[in-house]
Amino acid sequence: MVRSPHSGIGMAIGRCKVEAIQIAFNPSCQKHEAFFLFLSLFNLTFYGSTAQNLIQTTCQSLSKNGTSFKYDFCTSSLQAAPASQRATLPGIGTTSIRLIQYNVTDTMSHVKMLLLKDKKLDSHNTSCLKACLEVYSNAIASIKHATKSYNTKQYYDANIQISAIIADATTCEDGFMEIQGGVSPLTKRNDNTIQLSSIALSVVNFMFYNRSMELN
Repeated sequence: MVRSPHSGIGMAIGRCKVEAIQIAFNPSCQKHEAFFLFLSLFNLTFYGSTAQNLIQTTCQSLSKNGTSFKYDFCTSSLQAAPASQRATLPGIGTTSIRLIQYNVTDTMSHVKMLLLKDKKLDSHNTSCLKACLEVYSNAIASIKHATKSYNTKQYYDANIQISAIIADATTCEDGFMEIQGGVSPLTKRNDNTIQLSSIALSVVNFMFYNRSMELN
């Protein structure tokens, strides 16, 4: 079942600066982020570019717009995808969403394995892993819905669901830190989920802005 990202996660939606990513379609946030990306990619499209140049320029533009992910992570993740040699901007969005799906599915399997096989888990970590299992189950539902929304150009809805995935990964990570000296065994996986979602969300915001300009 697809759920609202507002339930029980305390997301800071509607601000221009959020720890994880610029979330939601706050008009001023979305307009500035998408407009600067629009200028960069318009020039690249107008004068011609290769797929690799498009990935590099997209990642460079997004990494300078206050988003949380790093340029190297963005380029390496997108260029490793099989379709990267034929990348278009809509294709970059599709690729990043698929990468999220792979990551959240694999993370959920990893959590199940830890709960089943790690006999050294204390009660706190066991409780946290069970909570992560629940939120990553939610994330899988969200990414499936986001994929459908993106493919049908329902960018606002895709934004909401991808934002929820960022909140899910953040919730999972924060749970381990609720006790002094807490250490998460999922830090890298949660960070990858957040960064991949940040890439997808930024492209979705651009596609929404571009579509709005076409309709006006």
